[in-house]
Amino acid sequence: MKYLTFVVPCFNSQDYMERCINSLLVGGTDVEVIIIDDGSTDNTGKIANYYKNNFPEIVKVVHKRNAGHGSGINKGLEIAAGKYFKVVDSDDWIDRNAYLTLLRKIKYFCKIENKSDEVTMPDLFICNYIYDHKNEGKYKKVHYRNAFPVEKICDWNQMGHLGISQYLIMHSLVFRTKILISSGVKLPEYTFYVDNLFSNQPLSYVERIYYMDIDLYHYFLGREDQSVNSKNLMKRIDQQILVTKLVIHCADLKQIRQKYPKLEKYLCRNMSIMMAISSIHLILICTPEAHCKRAELWNDVKNYDYKLYCKLRYFSLSGLTYLPGRLGDYCTIIGYRIAKRVFQFQ
Repeated sequence: MKYLTFVVPCFNSQDYMERCINSLLVGGTDVEVIIIDDGSTDNTGKIANYYKNNFPEIVKVVHKRNAGHGSGINKGLEIAAGKYFKVVDSDDWIDRNAYLTLLRKIKYFCKIENKSDEVTMPDLFICNYIYDHKNEGKYKKVHYRNAFPVEKICDWNQMGHLGISQYLIMHSLVFRTKILISSGVKLPEYTFYVDNLFSNQPLSYVERIYYMDIDLYHYFLGREDQSVNSKNLMKRIDQQILVTKLVIHCADLKQIRQKYPKLEKYLCRNMSIMMAISSIHLILICTPEAHCKRAELWNDVKNYDYKLYCKLRYFSLSGLTYLPGRLGDYCTIIGYRIAKRVFQFQ
């Protein structure tokens, strides 16, 4: 049995993928590592084959035409054999001790469920992650001790308050594979920022949550070619807008509100942040076309869900990124630059 599937999407990752893959091999034959070579033109494919040939009981390799990060995750989910599923970007890595602790817990829950007729396995494990800033030589840990009980099964109604820098991003989440399949999540090809859709769409299908206060994931920051870099985001603004729309359209907030009001509140907050990111970078682009795209994005939300539009426009952070006139744009950018210094994002 494979308890945990790791999917590692790779495109021209020869310079750093070995650190990532080596960190995943620690789990031995209890896990599978699926390396997706997304049409790389460097030695990524050869390195992937080396691992497949030397660790055949652990590593699988898929060589495919280039279609983007999301297509690699889609393919990994399609062939995953593990009870649980985690995406690890090829420039990131997993902490050894935290990894082994998580794996032991997954095996424990699988053993209990096999002996019982009741469903006892968590639908979602949540773990801490660490921002590793290359250029500054700094790191920042994100935990969830204030939001979830530690090592106890809970649901969304037991979730506490998430702080301003606390989000359930892909790096902190380990989904039960069948939850992902049930949610129908499918990421668009040739598109960056799809991790937002991956980490939001399945949440309403999760009924049992298990938080482990362990620092599992190292999220590497500082490469110039990273998609989260502000300059790159402006170049790919149409992709950011697409994913923002998909996240907003993927959730039936009215239905979620009836069962899990705290989850609905969290999803709205996340949508607000995504709207703000899109709006701010459209202001930074500073062309008539960009301003039209910002208006069109807001109109899309308005036409889809007027109540959500009002919440995002008038009662959320995102509303401060859609102020009228040039003075409004100026105030938005000043606020963005202050936040960038405080929270150290790229």
